[in-house]
Amino acid sequence: MTAYIGLLRKEPNSDYGVDFPDFPGCVTAGRALDEARRMAAQALEFHIEGMRADGQDIPSPSSLEAVMADRHNKGAVAVLVDVREKTERAVRINVTLPEDLVRSIDRVAVNRSRFLAAAARDRLRRQRKSA
Repeated sequence: MTAYIGLLRKEPNSDYGVDFPDFPGCVTAGRALDEARRMAAQALEFHIEGMRADGQDIPSPSSLEAVMADRHNKGAVAVLVDVREKTERAVRINVTLPEDLVRSIDRVAVNRSRFLAAAARDRLRRQRKSA
């Protein structure tokens, strides 16, 4: 597993935002701190999956010192976000779901497959913790 630095930011009357210095454009937010951290892990995983699908190189994690040396990051709180190493290839499957569920997924997801994969991973993680 590799850990990247996410920068947690909070402005008055706003959600908690998270961005990743190693992945410009990868940002997310959550109403509560726990939600923001969970969304950060999902956003980073999706971003890296997209980079891999596009054949882009995945950067090595920057050091905390390097990230915090940037004056734009002074007010942020650094959090580590783990990313699993990707070793297996994706497999296409055919899944049948209720139409209203598909519409609901499409309203919140940029990529349906990534959303469903993340939901499955989250469910499996919770089951392992409760076992």
